[in-house]
Amino acid sequence: MHRRTLAGIVTGLTLAATGCGSTATPADDTDADPGSGKDHGAVEGAREVAEPQLHLTTIDGTGNVAQLDLIEGSSAEVGRIGEPSAVASDGRYLFATTAEGVEVVDSGMWTWDHGDHFHYYRGEPRLLGAVEGEGPATVATGPLSTAGSTGVYFDGSGDAVLLDNKALAGGEVRERFRVDGEPHQGLVAPLGNGALVTVAEDGAVTGLRYHGADGDPAGAQIPCARASGTITTKVGVVVGCADGAVLATETDGRPGFERIAYPKGIAAPRATAFDGRKSRPTVAALSGRTGIWLLDTRERTWTHLDARTPLRQVVAADDEDGHVLALDTAGRVRVLSAEGGKQLAVTEPLVDPSDGGVDLVVDQERAYLNVPAEGVVHEIDYADRARIARTLETPTAPVFFAETGR
Repeated sequence: MHRRTLAGIVTGLTLAATGCGSTATPADDTDADPGSGKDHGAVEGAREVAEPQLHLTTIDGTGNVAQLDLIEGSSAEVGRIGEPSAVASDGRYLFATTAEGVEVVDSGMWTWDHGDHFHYYRGEPRLLGAVEGEGPATVATGPLSTAGSTGVYFDGSGDAVLLDNKALAGGEVRERFRVDGEPHQGLVAPLGNGALVTVAEDGAVTGLRYHGADGDPAGAQIPCARASGTITTKVGVVVGCADGAVLATETDGRPGFERIAYPKGIAAPRATAFDGRKSRPTVAALSGRTGIWLLDTRERTWTHLDARTPLRQVVAADDEDGHVLALDTAGRVRVLSAEGGKQLAVTEPLVDPSDGGVDLVVDQERAYLNVPAEGVVHEIDYADRARIARTLETPTAPVFFAETGR
């Protein structure tokens, strides 16, 4: 890789992988087994199936929610929430910021990652209710939709909330904890039954503190100046810091933390938001207008690429060929190589990138790009010269969308 540099590591932890004798499709990475529960992701009323139940769940500008089945082509209305201003997803739930706080939509489709294989489930979509809070909300999700937690931080009120995913899977919005703090642009990154919560002084983030499931802080503050951006990878939980990132893992119920510093000799803007294919170790982040940071959490390394064109979003596919996808400021999707940043393919302009909800979502074989003004989502075969495989008309205008069933 281009300028691949091994960073310093403070504490090393690994997660063990296990199997359960299922005939489900094998996974392509066995670093960790996030699914340690005996139910393997099963929920009463849902059925286990042989293949992932991939859908597009869309929300229009007024809050109408609907789903499009990517396999069968059928569509269904789900209901209506408040007018959304932002949406986050873990591949099952959609967490929509509205005047009510954060409203939760359950697509009813999910995948359980059991380390060396997957389990797939199909249930009924439904609206679960709202998490109350004030101001913009930052949502951070975990690896599993039926276990662990989801973090929500409200900038306006300073409330750090940790939701119980098992309760969400049963149709209930239940808080594991709600911690009051100084209002700031913060985050709650779920880790095991607890979470990392940003700590601020005079509105500036100075570090992170681990809170257990009861909300009580445990251990010393973790240095992480100007913490911004978090994502769960196959290896652990990443939080971006001014000088690199913190990688948090858990072994036998005990959290551990490592610092992955930026490589010396590269003067490039820091990463403030991460994106990547679910359950993969490598993630991507913008670095200024044209740069890209790749963080390999397995190797604990940063790699810097230059796309040589202004970008709006980058996503690491982290597949065998090392594809990195980017949406540029002209609305084109570019496919780059992680080895040096060489451009492999580019589309024609597909979308007005100034539209607020435009998002590029990547799975193992396809990428999806919503075009709200046209009421469609483009399905792109990024390994085949960025070919437009399908242009999908969605049942509601895809002002916001998520690929669900992953």
